Amino acid sequence: MLLFKLIQLLFENPLYFLIFFMVLTIPLLISITIHEWAHGFVAYKFGDDTPKEQGRLSLNPFRHLDPVGTLMLFIVGIGWAKPVEINPDNINDRFKLMLVAFAGPFSNFMMAVLFSFIIYLILTISNLKGLNPESNILALFVMLLGIIVRINLVLGVFNLIPLPPLDGANIVRNLLPEDLAEFYFRLAPYGFPILLVLIFTGMIDHIFKLADFIEIYLLKIMALLFDPVIKMI
Repeated sequence: MLLFKLIQLLFENPLYFLIFFMVLTIPLLISITIHEWAHGFVAYKFGDDTPKEQGRLSLNPFRHLDPVGTLMLFIVGIGWAKPVEINPDNINDRFKLMLVAFAGPFSNFMMAVLFSFIIYLILTISNLKGLNPESNILALFVMLLGIIVRINLVLGVFNLIPLPPLDGANIVRNLLPEDLAEFYFRLAPYGFPILLVLIFTGMIDHIFKLADFIEIYLLKIMALLFDPVIKMI
């Protein structure tokens, strides 16, 4: 587990622990904050003032952190933030409610694409200018960006799992006919325990593997799309 590795690193090399902790924490805070802000922003744009009234249209990460979800991040590497509360009656459109639920994972995927593009630019320009992309500063920067990409992919995929209280459950709920949606959400009390079983049995590790796979192909797609343009400049 991630927690054991952090504790081991703390005792073996406190300086490395501090660096690793900062490199892990900053991308996590950015990713979780944007994720929750996206939920609130889309709900607000669709006519629900609840997120604004509760201070959730903020980029202050401490407004979005959930104590248990944050702890799980450092125990197993996957966690969650405090859900953004919305009033469905203020939106009153199931497709819009589905978009509110999808906004969080979508923001993570967009950040993954953006930072993958930045990595691609750094590596490509470094090669064109004859710079060594493995030099200390560049390598550290690319590594940090890579962590941001991977964290956002993991958060995006994880939140699409169709188990309450994750976003995937609300997406499915608003895509199903109302009678099936009501039956589906009778599973809600069991969602969190099932999620914990998936996490602690290691079944959730498949999400990390999928994130690694997507990250590799994101860079390949960037090269396929933009290499011809770079060569023309």
